[in-house]
Amino acid sequence: MASIASLGIGSGLDLNGLLSDLQAAENKRLEPIAAQQSSYKTRLSAFGKLESSLSALRDAASKLGDPATFTAVGSEITGSAVSVSTSEGAEAGRYKIEVSQLAQAQSSASKGFDSKSDNLGLSGTLSFTVGSGDQIDVDYADGDSLSDIRDAINAKDSGARASIINDGTGYRLVMTSDETGTDSSISFSSDDDFSFETKVDAQNAKLTVNGIDIESQTNTVEEAVQGVTLKLDATTDSPATLTVSKDTEAMNASVKAFVDAYNAVQKTADTLTAYNADTDTAGLLLGDSTMRTIESRLRGALSTPNDDGGSYSLLSNLGIERQLDGTLKIDSDKLDQALTDNTDGVSQFFAGADGESGFAASFDKTMGTILDSGGSLEAATDGIDSTLESLSDRYSRMQDSISSTIDRYRKQFSQLDSLVSQMNSMSSYLTQQFSALSAQTQ
Repeated sequence: MASIASLGIGSGLDLNGLLSDLQAAENKRLEPIAAQQSSYKTRLSAFGKLESSLSALRDAASKLGDPATFTAVGSEITGSAVSVSTSEGAEAGRYKIEVSQLAQAQSSASKGFDSKSDNLGLSGTLSFTVGSGDQIDVDYADGDSLSDIRDAINAKDSGARASIINDGTGYRLVMTSDETGTDSSISFSSDDDFSFETKVDAQNAKLTVNGIDIESQTNTVEEAVQGVTLKLDATTDSPATLTVSKDTEAMNASVKAFVDAYNAVQKTADTLTAYNADTDTAGLLLGDSTMRTIESRLRGALSTPNDDGGSYSLLSNLGIERQLDGTLKIDSDKLDQALTDNTDGVSQFFAGADGESGFAASFDKTMGTILDSGGSLEAATDGIDSTLESLSDRYSRMQDSISSTIDRYRKQFSQLDSLVSQMNSMSSYLTQQFSALSAQTQ
């Protein structure tokens, strides 16, 4: 079979160009299918954008369903001697804190030695106890250095660490408790080779909170004030004032995050369903039944009353109103007042009295019908995926049909090329013969 490159060589006809034109014409049969594929892929991408914004909205609503969102507190403390952090359960209040003593770890030092690395020429057992733990025995023998004994101590899980300090006259083995407080004090029962002198006594932190004496093994004091952790950095010359108050700003931010997420969904929906009369262009999901269903369900979820007997039954009671363009708007004064005066009521509206119902749970149920397996979005995208698969099969079949047609044309052109070539050869031969006969008759 003649190749495309060789078509027309025998006949002199532009069969190669003609075949290319025919192939281009046949390929146009693929264009409507490709256009449909592009359209459905674009719709699939549009649903992907919608799903992303809806998932963000669901997450924001979920946070409102967590009662901890509305138990958030903030704290302030005067001075630099004490720092604080709060957790769930902290109650609003004012507290006077005085620190008279910081917790510290015991540190004891041995007598001095001339070298930390040379053989001490000693043998025996160094015994010590940390707090109420078991006695630790560290054996040493002739040939061991001070560094060897240090390493042997630190190899034990004793609750204390050994180090070597040069005091200018010699090297001392220093034992320091891992933890602060009297419960981690060190007692020694070793021979005279390693008699220890306590340089820093183990002691507990001592403080008062609103006049109540408190003692702590560490400088991190938990639950002296409910839900508050105090970190003691220094003793106080004058009382530090701790103020714990409701963190209405954090609560407000959580509500605003939900409103912003809802408005982002609305903006996405508006873009996907818009129509521009000037340019006669339509949004990718204009008129789409799934899009209409989703918008309807969201509107319904916003307006469904919460009938659990709480102080608030509708978003509008909290100053969250739906506007004519479909977005939500917050009346900041109304919401701030509700969060300040009736935090429990706001929490009950969003999270329910049991922390598992209320607006957030109802809204999440609606979101589930849209986003969960078997929901509206999955049904729509599965339909598009099925259509794309069908179009892909149709495209492949059409390509096969075009290839078959072009192969048939190629064969026919090859035959034509050969036939015309033969006819040209016969014509040339006859011309030569007639010319020769004409010459003989003259």
